[in-house]
Amino acid sequence: MPVQKLKAFLDEHEARYVVIQHSPGYSAQEVAAYAHIPGKELAKTVMVKLDGKMAMAVVPASHRVDLDRLREAAGASEITLSSEAEFRGLFPNCDLGAMPPFGNLWSMPVYVSAALAEDLEIAFSAGSHSEVVRLSYEDYGRLVEPTVASFSTKALPGPPREPNLHVE
Repeated sequence: MPVQKLKAFLDEHEARYVVIQHSPGYSAQEVAAYAHIPGKELAKTVMVKLDGKMAMAVVPASHRVDLDRLREAAGASEITLSSEAEFRGLFPNCDLGAMPPFGNLWSMPVYVSAALAEDLEIAFSAGSHSEVVRLSYEDYGRLVEPTVASFSTKALPGPPREPNLHVE
């Protein structure tokens, strides 16, 4: 199970964390609602290619990646969003779209939105669509050593969308 590898890494580095089980959620906003975490504190991992190399862009669930600003922050000539087909095999045992924002565990650079780095705590999918890990941003930054930059903007508001909590 993906959370086991992550927990072992966190334990080995003496990070304090909590694992939260929740109903399966497939969008960052759904996960935030199900886990009762503010969208600005839930980190969502967006896979990008910078000059042809895979990287993680980590932003609050309530934000979107500004690709031009990330390209500039990374000093790259070219940036594209990665397709699921391009990163599907890179994260064995992780549900597609639920990769934890620990690129260092997969030898890839991590860029974190300055908006997320302002929080005392962050939470993120732990490799499955029904588990979230919450820990201090200080521990996350110490363990991942991401590049922090201003490259996210608040997502445009759409129609209100409540998660379907109806159980049959």
